[in-house]
Amino acid sequence: MIVNQDDLLKRITNRPDVFGGKPIIRDLRISVEQVLSLLAQGESFESILDDYPGLDQADIDACLAYAQASQSEQTPCIPFIV
Repeated sequence: MIVNQDDLLKRITNRPDVFGGKPIIRDLRISVEQVLSLLAQGESFESILDDYPGLDQADIDACLAYAQASQSEQTPCIPFIV
């Protein structure tokens, strides 16, 4: 199943009261930064999913889509959840 970037980015939210408003995954207390850091350290998708049972593959894909979008001209718009 192929999911487009806009659908993936809908999984990324931020709340001023969680991690100082940093982007988080599906309103969980797991930051995009944390997942990207684990990937940068060489952790596999499978090990991240094992360590964080609330995540699924699309969440990791959403983190990568967010990183790509934030590096391009297309800065992602993340809704604030109050």
